[in-house]
Amino acid sequence: MILLGGIRSEPPIVLLIEALRAMGADYRLFDQRRSADCSIDMQLSDWGVQGDLQLQDGNVALDEVTAVYLRLMDDRLLPELEGEPADSPQRRHTRALHDTLYRWTDVTEALVVNRSDPQGSNSSKPYQAQLIASNGLRVPETLISNDPAEVLAFRRAHGAIIYKSMSGVRSIVHALNEDDIQRLGDIAWCPVQFQELVPGNDVRVHVVGQDVHATEIRSDVVDYRYATRSGGSASLRAIELAPDLVERCIAVTAGLGLTLAGIDLRIGADGVATCFEVNPSPAYSYYQANTGQPISASLARILASH
Repeated sequence: MILLGGIRSEPPIVLLIEALRAMGADYRLFDQRRSADCSIDMQLSDWGVQGDLQLQDGNVALDEVTAVYLRLMDDRLLPELEGEPADSPQRRHTRALHDTLYRWTDVTEALVVNRSDPQGSNSSKPYQAQLIASNGLRVPETLISNDPAEVLAFRRAHGAIIYKSMSGVRSIVHALNEDDIQRLGDIAWCPVQFQELVPGNDVRVHVVGQDVHATEIRSDVVDYRYATRSGGSASLRAIELAPDLVERCIAVTAGLGLTLAGIDLRIGADGVATCFEVNPSPAYSYYQANTGQPISASLARILASH
């Protein structure tokens, strides 16, 4: 049995359910928005991990689950908990449910896409960059500093640079402009990550086990994810990567302990690929919807294979 976890209406979950149904796979869904109707009981013993997950539509024996796909939002932000005090019974129940579910995914013998520990590298972009480089992909020249003079020297060395978040919190990538330079004194209170502005076209690579789906994005803004918001445009098309780059993307995914990954590359005119980060819980539906690539089918197959 395959266990899914997340918001029933979110596109990645919707597409995966459609793919699982198309192949006749046995699955159950833990809908976070119905947490009040769910509970979990887990025991560890010499015979392994046992217990039950009580869902809104019936019971799931944990030892019968063979594969898991979790795409869970922060349970503290669930709409059903809005207005609830921090220590309310409903919040305590929801937190305990999620905490136990995550603990189970750390010890179950089922395939988990993806386990908590490997996803943790995404919380520190500098740390993740070291892992990416050690597994065969180039990463951009980077400076983390709260010294304006260092930043200006870095800019002189590279001509054009960008700045973005160091954490797993999503941020908009900006090119450092003259207005930003006037505000550089503000970084004295908090180090910021700066990187060389790498020329080329953006490519998002979704790796699912041994399956690789690459999407080229042409955009007139630095961060194509926010093209519409900033008055720009972005066009997506499926492409084939060079065989050696395919192998490196698979190696990076495996090296980070992941089964599913969204790898952000920029490929220059010389064919050199630079990797900015690896997303361990990618919203692949955006790319599938724009290119028709069967990413959800790849995910369904690897879950069903276990």
